[in-house]
Amino acid sequence: MLKDIVEVRPLEEFRVYLRFEDGVEGELDLSTFVSFDGIFQALKDPREFAKVSVHPELGTIVWPNEADLDPDVLYSKLTGKPVFTP
Repeated sequence: MLKDIVEVRPLEEFRVYLRFEDGVEGELDLSTFVSFDGIFQALKDPREFAKVSVHPELGTIVWPNEADLDPDVLYSKLTGKPVFTP
């Protein structure tokens, strides 16, 4: 897929608004598929979660503690399309 994220906005209750380079946009509830342990444990704090941003070179979302999520997985979750198509 390789779709870069160009905009992210933190929302309440571990949700984010995402916009991809191809114009696809929408909201995702990250709590439905991210376990908040390990590097993601700090993100249980809504103030830390709200520090999400777009990494300018990688086209994915990141937090100051260097936690990030694969943009292809996020695109798949948002669109319902499989991550890889044959």
